[in-house]
Amino acid sequence: MGTSEIAAVEPQLIVERVGSIGRLRLNRPKALNSLTLDMVRRMRKALDNFAQDPAVAAVLVSGEGDRGLCAGGDIRAIYESGRAGTDLAVTFWREEFVLNATISRFPKPYIAIIDGIVMGGGVGVSAHGSHRIVTERTRLALPETGIGYFPDIGATWLLSRGPGDFGTYLGLTGEQIGAADAIEAGLADVFVPSAELAALVDALSALPSGSGQEEIDTALQRFSQPSPPAASNRAAIDRLFAHDSLEAIVAALDAEDSAFAHGTRSVLLTKSPLSLKLTLRLLRLGRTSSTLKACLEREFAAAGKILSTRDFYEGIRAAVIDKDRSPNWSPDSLAAVTDDMVDAYLEPSLTPLFAA
Repeated sequence: MGTSEIAAVEPQLIVERVGSIGRLRLNRPKALNSLTLDMVRRMRKALDNFAQDPAVAAVLVSGEGDRGLCAGGDIRAIYESGRAGTDLAVTFWREEFVLNATISRFPKPYIAIIDGIVMGGGVGVSAHGSHRIVTERTRLALPETGIGYFPDIGATWLLSRGPGDFGTYLGLTGEQIGAADAIEAGLADVFVPSAELAALVDALSALPSGSGQEEIDTALQRFSQPSPPAASNRAAIDRLFAHDSLEAIVAALDAEDSAFAHGTRSVLLTKSPLSLKLTLRLLRLGRTSSTLKACLEREFAAAGKILSTRDFYEGIRAAVIDKDRSPNWSPDSLAAVTDDMVDAYLEPSLTPLFAA
């Protein structure tokens, strides 16, 4: 068999046991390891098997290639499914969100290496884990408002549980953050230099099969270091994004005479107005929710409805299909997005994710 034939049958997810560690290696490096439905299904099956295998002490998730863990879901496939009216998009979201919930309650340590680019669905398969590692190369973002969508994968739970309104800022602007800010936002736990990752994996794999969280913590502490300094502007973010309406947030940014405020306002106004208002509502509802599952149910219902909106397809067209970076949003202003429009996305799904 030639090299090209070997590449053709290379699995999108590599599942293996290395010593006492069950490894999940996302393996679409040319697509920045973006998730497909097959990958989601294989991850769920592998996690079920690892949970029941007494020889597996912990699970370790990483991405193949040198660009990042995962850039999110396969957005082009979702776009094409929505356009064609097939059920792939809704099926993908349903199974992806159930996977996120599975990760959050996994009975063994779940270690995620959040190295390089990590966006959207990549956050979903990492930030719900028990042990989340970032490096100096980490570039984490939830950029969905820029494609006419909203942060999903339980992001409305994750972002609403960090300090202050940093999560609100991240969800609305889609701005990328590095290692220190990811830890500050509650999306990661420890910093390990990328040069030490191979040695860390070897150390974890060498742990006895009966190892638990204490042994995992000890191994991580051996390799962890203080993270580089976090970005500034946290006080301004907490002040400017504490409001419960987009109009009030934009007004606060208008009134703030700083380069950060002016730049942030400009960024916000490039996003879908409908997505911004829906995202803020979901984040505020997430703040008062008692479980991740409640947030996932809300996100799933909204995701199904967003397939019938113009902005979703226009955003993906501008970012992924034509790549002109010039979406024409409808409505095209925050003032034109009414509460009733947002309310329509919050009607519960007729086919919920989880049994009551």
